[in-house]
Amino acid sequence: MTINAKFEEKAATPEIFWDPASIAAQLQKLEEPGTIVTDGQRFGVTPRLAPSFPQLQVVCHYPALPPEALGDPEFAALYGVRYPYMSGAMANGIASPDLVIALAGQGYLASYGAGGVRLEHVDKALQKITSALGDKPFSVNLIHSPSEQAMENGLIDILLRYNVRIIEASAFMGLTPALVRYRASGLSRRPDGTIEIGHKVIAKVSRSEVAAVFMEPAPETILKKLVDQGVITAEQAELARQVPVADDITAEADSGGHTDRRPLVVLLPVLLRQAERVALKNGYAKPIRIGAGGGMGSPKAVAAAFAAGAAYVVTGTVNQACQESGSSPVVRDMLARCGFADTTMAPAADMFELGVELQVLKRGTLFASRGKMLYDLYRRYDSLDALPPEVVQELEQKLFKQSLADVWKMTADYFMGRDPKQVTEAEADPKRKMALVFRAYLGKGSHWANAGEEGRQLDYQIWSGPAIGDFNDWTAGSYLEKPENRRVVDVATHLMRGAAFETRLNWLKLVGARLPNSVSYTIAPL
Repeated sequence: MTINAKFEEKAATPEIFWDPASIAAQLQKLEEPGTIVTDGQRFGVTPRLAPSFPQLQVVCHYPALPPEALGDPEFAALYGVRYPYMSGAMANGIASPDLVIALAGQGYLASYGAGGVRLEHVDKALQKITSALGDKPFSVNLIHSPSEQAMENGLIDILLRYNVRIIEASAFMGLTPALVRYRASGLSRRPDGTIEIGHKVIAKVSRSEVAAVFMEPAPETILKKLVDQGVITAEQAELARQVPVADDITAEADSGGHTDRRPLVVLLPVLLRQAERVALKNGYAKPIRIGAGGGMGSPKAVAAAFAAGAAYVVTGTVNQACQESGSSPVVRDMLARCGFADTTMAPAADMFELGVELQVLKRGTLFASRGKMLYDLYRRYDSLDALPPEVVQELEQKLFKQSLADVWKMTADYFMGRDPKQVTEAEADPKRKMALVFRAYLGKGSHWANAGEEGRQLDYQIWSGPAIGDFNDWTAGSYLEKPENRRVVDVATHLMRGAAFETRLNWLKLVGARLPNSVSYTIAPL
């Protein structure tokens, strides 16, 4: 045989990968198809799609599976992004402008955490985001605050002024005029008669009764009120009667911050069936898409959500642990040491009087226990003056580290620049005044954490769900283990590519390719 003949024979023989590391590397080429073969004892992988091997059997051919192929492609098409992936809003600017800019620049949808942020600071944040992104899509969080309607309306004014085209509505128990105004004011009629939805709404819910109000058109009572006030037109109200309030609904499972700690494997199927029933009842062309949030801390979790029918996934705590977040280095370090059981529930500052709780980091802080003590005092006593002297002493020395009178003065000054009605109501109602004072501690806990306030670590309020424990376990031993190496785009990319890899592995198992258990996704620096 000539040298050329040997070369041609070698070139015609496709390479087969048999060892686990090489198999994993080949399967991790997600944009490429390939073939699984077996010699009866083991399985191998080759990039060839039509191989012919003596004494080998072709098990299956597998297609390309880029991460963009996961979920519902209409999600990406509607919002103008590349991936069915969203970075959810974390309040107090934890989902920062830098975080939004980084993700949006790489084809991911990201939501700015406007909840709890003073309106003038929201304005500055949107200046920075819009200047950096131009026409690239991004979202802003509209968090429901029952006791602060003025803030909700003020935020909507800013969103309309900056022509923000997507909002993430969270913590809503029902619809509010501010939310409906945003939705309806973006509606118009196209030349062909169809409805143009200029203001998109992604609602994050954990209950089917709340999902129901977002799946239906806006209530007539709210629409009529908005028309009478002159903030939407009669035509916009008529169009609002024909479309649901939300374009997409995120099934919020066990997550950080506001959460009902629902199991995703129950909540997601329930909402998917509910969307189908509502679409059939209302004559929608397609059911509203349902995404999944909460627990998205590793590729296996993300892949499981897509396998269960999620149109897209939403991440949260894993982004707070990244360098672009509005958290402090000390918080990112605390999150990096967190296990999946290191979280607990604590009273929520914005819904304190209602007894609503949110999920926070337990390890390294006393915030949750101290917050629960405040809520217990609120339930037992009618005013600050009714508190026993020893309780007042403990509050002033350990929690507030100043007199309750000074705390009230600071609180009143804060609300005079935010919502003066709160001060007027509190001066007339001692129990309301006590609630605002106690809420001052709860609200400051997040600010102390974000600022890395020295001497206040035991009072840090760090919103966190169990996903961070999964994330830490998955990244252990990789470059993402260290907090200083965690970047939101890297995390998003590895989660999505890892999820596509896991999906490919699961598919291969179903068709009989029993690959070694050690075949796994490799986290390499991007």
